[in-house]
Amino acid sequence: MACELKFIAAINMEAAAGPDGQAARPRRFHMDAYTGGAMMVAGWRFPVVVDLNGLSTRVGAKVYLDHDRAARVGHIDGIQIEQGGLRVSGVISSTTQAAREVVADADNGYPWQASIGAFVRGDVEFVREGNMVTVNGREFAGPVNVVRQAVLQEVSFVGNGADDATSASIAAGIAGEKKNMDGKDGKDEKVEVVQGASEAGAQDQVVTAADVRAKAAAEEERIAAVRKVCGSGHADIAARAIKEGWDTTKAELEVLRADRPKAPAAHVVDQTVTGTILEAACVLSAGLAGAEKRYDEKTLDAASKRFRGGIGLQELLLEAAWANGYTGRSFRDLRSTLRFAFGKDVQAGFSTVDIGGILSNVANKFLLEGFFSVERTWRSICAVRNVGDFKTATSYRLIGKDQYELVAPGGELKHGTLGEESYTNKADTYGLLLSIDRRDMINDDLGAITLVPRKLGRGSGLKINDVFWTAFMDNSSFFAAGNNNYLTGTDTVLTIDGLTKAETAFLDQVDGDGKPVGVMPAIILVPTALSAMGTQLFKSVEIRDTTASTKYPVANPHQGKFRSEVSRYLANSQYTGYSAKAWYLLADPADLAVIEVALLNGQESPTIETAEADFNVLGIQMRGYHDFGVAKQDPRGGIKSKGES
Repeated sequence: MACELKFIAAINMEAAAGPDGQAARPRRFHMDAYTGGAMMVAGWRFPVVVDLNGLSTRVGAKVYLDHDRAARVGHIDGIQIEQGGLRVSGVISSTTQAAREVVADADNGYPWQASIGAFVRGDVEFVREGNMVTVNGREFAGPVNVVRQAVLQEVSFVGNGADDATSASIAAGIAGEKKNMDGKDGKDEKVEVVQGASEAGAQDQVVTAADVRAKAAAEEERIAAVRKVCGSGHADIAARAIKEGWDTTKAELEVLRADRPKAPAAHVVDQTVTGTILEAACVLSAGLAGAEKRYDEKTLDAASKRFRGGIGLQELLLEAAWANGYTGRSFRDLRSTLRFAFGKDVQAGFSTVDIGGILSNVANKFLLEGFFSVERTWRSICAVRNVGDFKTATSYRLIGKDQYELVAPGGELKHGTLGEESYTNKADTYGLLLSIDRRDMINDDLGAITLVPRKLGRGSGLKINDVFWTAFMDNSSFFAAGNNNYLTGTDTVLTIDGLTKAETAFLDQVDGDGKPVGVMPAIILVPTALSAMGTQLFKSVEIRDTTASTKYPVANPHQGKFRSEVSRYLANSQYTGYSAKAWYLLADPADLAVIEVALLNGQESPTIETAEADFNVLGIQMRGYHDFGVAKQDPRGGIKSKGES
């Protein structure tokens, strides 16, 4: 992976006057370029931290104005990297207009800021949410990107950086007269002033009060000449020229420009395209609901104006490639476009748009839409365990002497015992790789980056259902008469009486001491054929029997007791133990779970990643993967009713 990062930093510039009778030395600057902290970089979804131990630098790197390589300013001749940050110094060695503008504005107190360009080499380490990483002697919490290898490319003076809190400290260029210790003026005494620095280091320079007066007289002459050139008709130009230190030549040019016929006013719109704007354009073009909740109004407005007819897949890839320095103007050279779009041929000096991150962010939104479109009854009846790796995790239940004992005089507490009941679970990885091929890109089919992740999301949702219900329904040894949690017979049909029988069996469950478990049932789990009856038993105050022999309403003693959950998997013949008549009475999984799902790092939804395809495949690959595991737990957490004899 390769891309460029921009950081904003403070600048300190020194005046550099030469000794008497010699030309002034070039001006120097100092920048606190990077403090080692986390930064928000355009095109990156999560903060970025650059590892200073892996930052390569070179003396002689160029200095520009606003990252414009034609606007040369100078070069770097000093670099210092410590755990606390990166500091660079250099010389304003160019004689371009840009260099003169930087110096002149700094002398007038303009608060220049700095932007540092760094070229990323190698893969970026992504730290997931919930994990910590130590970089530059500091700890950072995920999600965060850690750039382990980067090369300092260039430094630019900028007028308005992304961080408004940064500031510039500019050293004075002209010294006033020195005050004596008693407060009186020192007449013609030597005044020691730090005026600048040579490349070998800062040198103290000495001027006299006579020098200061001569300089003041020259300034008066300049002001008079500027006013004469500007006349009475250009008082505004004269005021600006005096304030900014123009000579008469520059003032005369400004007067000539002002006297030219005026062209019609033009409204200039910022056409800079960022990764966030491209993301928003994709979401708007695909018609994903809730775009106004995902992006701010400014981003949505920019995306709508820049891509009025919607953005296509070709345009998306070209915009990313252009941002990374691609000079082609069409999609004809598909392989070169993809290489630049994915940052494999990034040129120094170009701001980078991370197309991989953009595609992953857009795809993730449609991935979740597909994932949550699948039945999720499993989530309502299981406990969830957060695991940090793929090893088997074991949990134990305290049995035996787990009741509190009377504390005898003296305050000694008796020990409980950790019995033999244990339950295990482990997470495994399930995944799938799909591709957006050359035909999709030539057809300019943006739907490819929405349809593929939807399929990956739906596939993940189906897989977790398949694994979950396979484990839950293969339960002949789990729900069994020997465990006192399996009921059969005609009186186990889901009715008021059948539910009463199941409730009684649940409440009669005992622990290892033969005493009540003390957990209450909370959920009726039913197949689709029993959905209506499950809802009636939960919501109805009475259930009427209108057969010929019984025409009176029957009060429902279970109204509001047990919420009803329905799964289409329970009666599906592809699963061992299927039945359209069997149903379950379960405890709340937070109290006593009959089944548990283990999630790696607690991440319930799948992950999607996007990259350029391998050399033998011309296209883009998307891979989705999900880390989870399923295992049955405590049989005393539920009752299964066969629903028939």
